[in-house]
Amino acid sequence: MASRDITQRDEDIARAVSRLRMHLDDIGGSSVRIVAVAKGFPWSDVRAAMASGVSIVGENYAQEVLAKYGPVPVGERPALHFIGRLQSNKIQQLAPFVTTWQTVDRDRLVDELARRAPGSEIMIQVNMTEEADKGGCDPVDLEPIVARARDRDLVVVGMMVVGPTSGDRDLTRRVFAEAARRRADLGLVELSMGMSGDIDLAVEAGSSMVRVGSVVFGSRPPKD
Repeated sequence: MASRDITQRDEDIARAVSRLRMHLDDIGGSSVRIVAVAKGFPWSDVRAAMASGVSIVGENYAQEVLAKYGPVPVGERPALHFIGRLQSNKIQQLAPFVTTWQTVDRDRLVDELARRAPGSEIMIQVNMTEEADKGGCDPVDLEPIVARARDRDLVVVGMMVVGPTSGDRDLTRRVFAEAARRRADLGLVELSMGMSGDIDLAVEAGSSMVRVGSVVFGSRPPKD
């Protein structure tokens, strides 16, 4: 990336990333990668996080991806993981920007990715808590979706899981342990699991990447 003046905001983000990395090291997560969730934050914040060693950024909304990264030269963009609810009609627009699709949870998305973004790296989102308002496939559908994606030459690298909304630690621990078991049974490499409130439990269970926003960037700016 081209050099630029360092601002107070850049320094705050750098300190936040450093604190997070030290915390991960302390809880046995030295190899766990940070997915900095940049929903609502500007490109300047993303660039500051990258300068602090963050290589993966997560985005939730198609239009925000296009607006934020469209003007950025390809070589200056982060590895971009799409972590929001994915609509099949947005795949073609997003394909030039997304390196990994974390929220694939149904056959239609598999088929559309194979058609619009062949060879894509994907993760299967699984609803391990059976909460109706959460995305993700039913656990019983995980293996068939993985098989379908592999048959269509998509690269299935892992699973993505969201912990229970209640935040109950015992329940979260059980959910994460079951997710880790299923990941191992399918021979998948990655497990994207753990957010700001349950990082320690996710690392304990074997998560390979955690998705954090406020921990890195602070409070999300108000919408216009």
